[in-house]
Amino acid sequence: MSVFLCANVLVNKIYFLYNLIMNKIKLKDFEIGGEKLTILAGPCAIESHSILDETACGLKEITKKLDINFIFKSSFDKANRSSITSYRGPGMEKGLELLQEIKDKYDLPIVTDIHLPEQAEPVSKVADILQIPAFLCRQTDLLVAAAKTGKIVNIKKGQFLAPEQMESLINKVEDCGNHNILITDRGTTFGYNNLVVDFRAVPIMQSFGYPVVFDATHSVQLPGFHGDCSGGDRRFVPVLAKAAMAAGVNALFFEIHPDPDNAKCDGPNMIALDKAEELFKMCKNIFEIVRK
Repeated sequence: MSVFLCANVLVNKIYFLYNLIMNKIKLKDFEIGGEKLTILAGPCAIESHSILDETACGLKEITKKLDINFIFKSSFDKANRSSITSYRGPGMEKGLELLQEIKDKYDLPIVTDIHLPEQAEPVSKVADILQIPAFLCRQTDLLVAAAKTGKIVNIKKGQFLAPEQMESLINKVEDCGNHNILITDRGTTFGYNNLVVDFRAVPIMQSFGYPVVFDATHSVQLPGFHGDCSGGDRRFVPVLAKAAMAAGVNALFFEIHPDPDNAKCDGPNMIALDKAEELFKMCKNIFEIVRK
């Protein structure tokens, strides 16, 4: 038997065993971690009703056409901006109002960030997934508050953590009786103002028993590159997204905007809405090949 064939058999066995033990996460009428690709996508921060509406409408049409599970993402507050003058969003009250409108109009599940423990309960009334920002992933009180809502908790791996260290964060959520957990990788600090992606993290984090999401847009971010704001290079988003699919991730995360160059937040690493269909289709094809 050739070395290639032996390796292929081994990979298939590992994938089979992994699927037996992985906790697939139920949301609406689909499963995250199942046999269909799931994509979490939307503008970085809520800028206006019109941008939210245009993006949600466009992405729902694309994902329905491609038969991809879709979760709409946007943040009511980006509390970890480089500068005190950077745009953060409309705030929790107005932001949740806008997200609820999108949820109702397009019948979409919602994922959004929380930054403080006291935000967990009110945000859970609108959001289906509470996202823990990478910089806050070790904050015990935040994880516990999110877990106690019973909603899905998406823990973004801090740029400063090894993938093995995510297990202790998962334990904090599980200890509250919540087993609805996603783990998101968004790159690792590589010197100053740069990130690098180590795809060994995918099987390592999957071994903890939960679906792994890859954030393809934040992974091309250049943190603090311009001093008072971060940079990014969206050219590499498709490269990393395709590599993540080949590595076996269960879902993808993209920040998408109708006009990224004029976005108020994270524009350099966001994907233009009119480029999303081609990228999603390519990722879906690889996703399905890997699972065959």
